[in-house]
Amino acid sequence: MKTAAAILILCLFSGCASTATQNIVTQVSTIDALLVGVYDGHVTLGRLLQHGNAGIGTFDKLDGEMVLIDGTVYQVKADGKVYRPSFRLTTPFAAVVDFKADRSISMNRPATIEDFEEAIDREFPNKNAFYAIRVQGFFSQMKTRSVPAQESPYPPLVKVVQHQPIFEMANVSGSIVGFRLPPYVKGINVPGYHLHFISDDLKSGGHVLSFVLKQGHVDVDVCNRFLLLLPEDISELGKIDLTKDRASELERVEK
Repeated sequence: MKTAAAILILCLFSGCASTATQNIVTQVSTIDALLVGVYDGHVTLGRLLQHGNAGIGTFDKLDGEMVLIDGTVYQVKADGKVYRPSFRLTTPFAAVVDFKADRSISMNRPATIEDFEEAIDREFPNKNAFYAIRVQGFFSQMKTRSVPAQESPYPPLVKVVQHQPIFEMANVSGSIVGFRLPPYVKGINVPGYHLHFISDDLKSGGHVLSFVLKQGHVDVDVCNRFLLLLPEDISELGKIDLTKDRASELERVEK
């Protein structure tokens, strides 16, 4: 696949900035394409960074979990280690934003991931907007996963995660980056929360499965624009079936 061609979808919501460079969630490919096994990257990390300084995703051949924070891309591989990938490496799926917090929330009492999500939902009741989230805090518990690189012919993602390595950390400081997305992105991205973690010492991280946040600070960027980058060779998408409802598969993959 070559570089990506852009489809711009504008979704207008109240309370969001209207400047040309802010509040755009830029995404590479769709979650359903990833679910069926489209793991070949087609957008370089160098190009991805032109669209944002924070975000999440994966890498060519599904080689680990992506954590983009403060303009730096980290790759959490299946061995549990954190790497700094080349700008020439490509991604088959990612979502990024030029993060600028609209609101900040302090969390000064222990909170599970369910408590955390409920707190964000109370502060941001509009379920139809896009929200980029960043958390800096101390976690008494953090449970993450990564995924191993795959070889063609690629298996569907639901089969890959059956053998995913899981990492459990205790008393770790670090950052969560991710999104809360509206229900109508079903098939395009993950409705609801999708979060990745990186420790402050840059030694551990991954896709967040659960946590207990002892104390932390949450920044939220409310977004009103969505840019979808599809492969320039659009015929590649014609080789896969994207008509099926894969919500149950996504639930198993995410949790």
